Amino acid sequence: MQGANELITSSVARRYARALLALGLEEGRFEQVGEELEAVLRAVREQRELRVLLENPGYTPVQRQAAVEAAASALRLSPATANFLRLLVERQRGADLASIARAYRTLVDQQAGRVRATVTAARPLSEGELERLREAMGRMTGRSIVLESKTDPALIGGVVAQVGPLQLDGSLRTQLERMREDLKATPIEPLRS
Repeated sequence: MQGANELITSSVARRYARALLALGLEEGRFEQVGEELEAVLRAVREQRELRVLLENPGYTPVQRQAAVEAAASALRLSPATANFLRLLVERQRGADLASIARAYRTLVDQQAGRVRATVTAARPLSEGELERLREAMGRMTGRSIVLESKTDPALIGGVVAQVGPLQLDGSLRTQLERMREDLKATPIEPLRS
């Protein structure tokens, strides 16, 4: 269950993301704005000083805006994305950047008619296997699939797919766990001689 702060943060993130999407759609560049937002997020994650300047209200507005200008210049941000970043910092919402980027990505995916999926397998999957999974998921959802692949040797075999909120677990580990539970639940009758 989400706490009150998480609900407020996600609500704020969705509101900012919707506003940015509206601007991106108006300019016909909503995908590019999303890419720029992801680039800003990567820079904030990689550069501790930038993160501190953007998120910490203890710095003066001039210092924080100077950090925004430097980031906008270094990342060659469009005016729309740079202005959005300035607004976040001005309203002391720099710490919400990751939540806003996630919400924006979801909105862009909806707008573009695609869904993100993750497939986890015991071993790395070949490009052909990934393409077959992508096609099957696309047929299942009726949407374009952006597929991320992960490995987890603990699965033993098979795959676990997460398509939006839906999880499909075809792992050998889960099948073995189900068999074990079935065996525990089945009464054992004594042998008769």
